[in-house]
Amino acid sequence: MSAKLTKPAPLFAALADETRLGIVARLCERGPSSIARLTDGSSVSRQAVTKHLHALAHAGLVRSSRAGRERIWSLEPKRLAEAGRHLEHISRQWDAALLRLKALVEDDE
Repeated sequence: MSAKLTKPAPLFAALADETRLGIVARLCERGPSSIARLTDGSSVSRQAVTKHLHALAHAGLVRSSRAGRERIWSLEPKRLAEAGRHLEHISRQWDAALLRLKALVEDDE
């Protein structure tokens, strides 16, 4: 498989999980947050959120810093932008494929 395709794979694998995607959404809405704040109003335990944050960090989507005794988690905007670029590229490929299919079908008529 091409390196171009395998490089974003961990990124999209991390975002494919519903809980992790929810964490990313909360960080987008609320900004940098502690685990306590990320679990507030959620049915997901702090332990589970911590596990998911580590998976997101491994994919380069979030980072943490210390603030006293707490860890504050924030998004890595460059990595999210990279995901957007990959999705735009795939979208352009699909658009081109659909145009080729349309041309093929219309030529047969």
